[in-house]
Amino acid sequence: MSPWSALRRALRPEWSNRNFDVLLGARVAMSVGRALAGVVTPIYLALEGFSAVTLAVYVLLVALASALFSTVIGLAADRFGRRPFLVGTPLLTAAAGGVFAVTGSHPALFVAGAIGSFGRGAGAGAGAVGPYQPAEAAFATEAVGPQHRNGAFGRLAFGSSLGALLGGLLALLVPATHAHGAAAMATFRPAFAVIAAFSAAAGLTALGLVEPRPRRSPTPRSRGHRIGLRLPLRSRWLLYRLWATNTVNGLAVGMFGPFVTYWFFRRFGAGPGEVGVLFAVINAATMASTLSAAGLARRWGLVRTLTAVRLVQAVLLVPMVLAPTFATAGAAYLVRMLVQRIGLPLRQSYVVGLADADERASVAALANVPSQLAMAGSPLVTGELFQAVNLSLPFELSAVLQLVNAGLFWVFFRHHPPEEERGAQPAASTPVPARERSTSDGQSGSSSGSCPGTR
Repeated sequence: MSPWSALRRALRPEWSNRNFDVLLGARVAMSVGRALAGVVTPIYLALEGFSAVTLAVYVLLVALASALFSTVIGLAADRFGRRPFLVGTPLLTAAAGGVFAVTGSHPALFVAGAIGSFGRGAGAGAGAVGPYQPAEAAFATEAVGPQHRNGAFGRLAFGSSLGALLGGLLALLVPATHAHGAAAMATFRPAFAVIAAFSAAAGLTALGLVEPRPRRSPTPRSRGHRIGLRLPLRSRWLLYRLWATNTVNGLAVGMFGPFVTYWFFRRFGAGPGEVGVLFAVINAATMASTLSAAGLARRWGLVRTLTAVRLVQAVLLVPMVLAPTFATAGAAYLVRMLVQRIGLPLRQSYVVGLADADERASVAALANVPSQLAMAGSPLVTGELFQAVNLSLPFELSAVLQLVNAGLFWVFFRHHPPEEERGAQPAASTPVPARERSTSDGQSGSSSGSCPGTR
């Protein structure tokens, strides 16, 4: 096999299909806008007069709105289909980018940021594409078989890294400035216009998805059904465990993730160009690690791999915050992101793989609600600590919380391998609590997408 053929097979394996190709294209376009927004938005808001506390309040509002939209989208996508949300949500982000391009009004920026889930997170965090991700995860799972699910999510993460690489490079076009008010808005307007254009392209690309008729769940009607939505019942065991682990992780990520660009700006005076180059290098370097995720999961087991990744992520925060220069801090952050990119697609794949087939989008959304709420509140603590103590303490506390999260994840899920790993293990390796053996319709077991008897 020629090198070109091997590369083509790695990027588009035999199991890929038209739906997955369209989904991947939309993910790349959305990640360009998300990454560019992650670089320019915190700096722009700082130049517009946002203090650390005000920026934390902005992050809080965007996080709460994102949690609400994600929950509604997840529940509705299981009932009405995934495609409408994969088309519509990026268009809201495009509209938010348009608002940022034409006004510096603080209330308008708050509202637009909330509606579009706009400018939250770092430009190196290429996996986050917005509150429609539960619908995307469910669609991706149904587009490929269980044996290819880890690979599919790895390639989606690869597409995110590719898009974020381009987004980071586009940040180089934003000139370094310390202007304020109208001058700052004029400087950053082209960047926000580009963000709006790529977000709109993601929504328009998703128009090419072909979705089968939504399944009707055999679950009896409940209060959720009467309002047109349904809460997941057969996957409750999974939600309870994920709520515990994701709450701790949300506290950690909320104290760290939204402030990476701001931290580089305040700690080392790094402008959009420098931060953009760093994030571009990170996204270029991490593309290989996303494609290697499925192989590592096959070799070590998905739960063991995820636990190890979370432990290493926590430890690598310490050398980053203690680094004396932007170059050394950036290098530590690069290594941390190499590890983080392995875990991101595997975590998403694991959740939808264990969830009941009719409840995948709902579980993907509801599992993250405690995390999103924790991420919404913890930035306020970060903002206060930045101003009252120093720029390092919030990140150090985040490292401790991520260590706790890794331990909880191992305790809760070490006996619950995903479907593709169960064939080689004895049935006793997936014990089921007595109260979880019966589903709400009085039957044992679950559909092909869920753990027998039991996200």
